[in-house]
Amino acid sequence: MTTRKRSGSGSKRQLKEKVVQIYESFFRGEDLSKNNPTFWDEIFLLKPKVSHLENEIQKITPDQLGAVKENINELFSQCVETLGHEHNIRIMYAMQTLCGLVHATYRKTTADSGFDIINLLVGFKNAEQKMQKLLDHCHNFLTGEYPDSLKGLCLKLLLVFVTGTENVSQNTLVEYIMITSMFECLMQLLCDTPTRQKHGHDVVLLLTLLVNYRKHEAANPYIVKLSILDDELALNGYGQVITASLTEFCRQFTLQQSELQNASWLSSLTNMVGNMFISEEGAFRTQQIRANNALLLALYEAIHLNRNFITTLAQTQTDTSLPPSPSNTLNAGITPADVS
Repeated sequence: MTTRKRSGSGSKRQLKEKVVQIYESFFRGEDLSKNNPTFWDEIFLLKPKVSHLENEIQKITPDQLGAVKENINELFSQCVETLGHEHNIRIMYAMQTLCGLVHATYRKTTADSGFDIINLLVGFKNAEQKMQKLLDHCHNFLTGEYPDSLKGLCLKLLLVFVTGTENVSQNTLVEYIMITSMFECLMQLLCDTPTRQKHGHDVVLLLTLLVNYRKHEAANPYIVKLSILDDELALNGYGQVITASLTEFCRQFTLQQSELQNASWLSSLTNMVGNMFISEEGAFRTQQIRANNALLLALYEAIHLNRNFITTLAQTQTDTSLPPSPSNTLNAGITPADVS
């Protein structure tokens, strides 16, 4: 009977995917590459299980940190090196791993304030070099002829970096993005209609967050560049992203109001009685409004910093000699990426 139980237990253990077993061993502090020189070549051919990766990092105790920190630094470094690989599948898997690794490390440092994000994720010794290399790859992917899925992952990774702390100005890793400006490649994405349709929301959100990094404490290159931007296509693209998102929000709100007005008196009475106990509709509406706070802030920053922004919007409505900017050049139905 005991043998059977052990056999059953072993068979269950074998059901775990290989990449999950690797995560469990790796984040116990084991050196999996010691007896396997091809370990790093093999791991980026396995589809990442990001949820498992993040869970394993959350399990790390302060006592385990000394052994595990080296592995986290090594995983970050190997992901960055793999971004220079010629095969897109390895690049995609490395980028997905980075997103999960960075997100989980931020959560870990927030939960245990004694951990420094730079030391735990990259390591103080090579932080500047590794971050510079990572941002160079991101710039290359965003401006080059690469799949939209890879561009989307680049923007997601940058958003994970920027939103890692509740107060963006206290996020020390953002300083590296200040040094290596991504402003020009973000503007390029807004100028091009297809990329604006797919990535415009993330681009404007990222730019808005970067503009607010220590804006009252030190020189911010993104503030300077946004304030002097006079590229009509970029400004128009910026405005279209904001307009489409807020228009869709207003459309949904109007539709909800219309449905409420057309409801029967019995339905209205039922809703009224129900709302005496819990206002689910009000909570949902508040959540919708909060979801658009970033776009409202983006609108404010553009108007506040750039005197050309209002002029560009006005001219596109009155001057037919300018390049056309129809409202349907941005798909208002696109759901923004979840960067919570």
